[in-house]
Amino acid sequence: MRTLKVILAATAVSTACFVGNVWAANDSPVGVWKTIDDSTGKAKSLVQITDEGGTLHGKVIKILHPSHPNPTCDKCDGDKKGKPIEGMEIMWGVKKDGSQWDGGKILDPEKGKTYGVKLSLEDGGDKLDVRGFIGFSLLGRTQTWVRETDPAATSDSTTSP
Repeated sequence: MRTLKVILAATAVSTACFVGNVWAANDSPVGVWKTIDDSTGKAKSLVQITDEGGTLHGKVIKILHPSHPNPTCDKCDGDKKGKPIEGMEIMWGVKKDGSQWDGGKILDPEKGKTYGVKLSLEDGGDKLDVRGFIGFSLLGRTQTWVRETDPAATSDSTTSP
């Protein structure tokens, strides 16, 4: 009987730790996100957001439905020009500011343009509003990205969020 109590207590503690980790993960933009094209509503890519010393960075880890194999950032300037979009850092310098994250930049590889960026979590951390803007955030557009819970299972046949 005592062994059963110990097993139940250990199971309860393990479950509490697991649930705590899941909740903490949804309290931050850190993770893998499925980007959704704001004009077509279709999934475009997977972006991994990481935290490096309190600063968020985003990198394209997979392009969904590429129009041609291995697309490159042909409209980009500088060191990103002509480089593969997969593996490219497209967001950098973003820091937490209250319930949002801002102060950084985001690159639109299709247009080759860099914008200011502001991030805010929605739906309990399952969605991320990504607002790109020039100057201040009133002049811009917002995309809603969806948290990808199993990036390995996402295939090129994904067509909706």
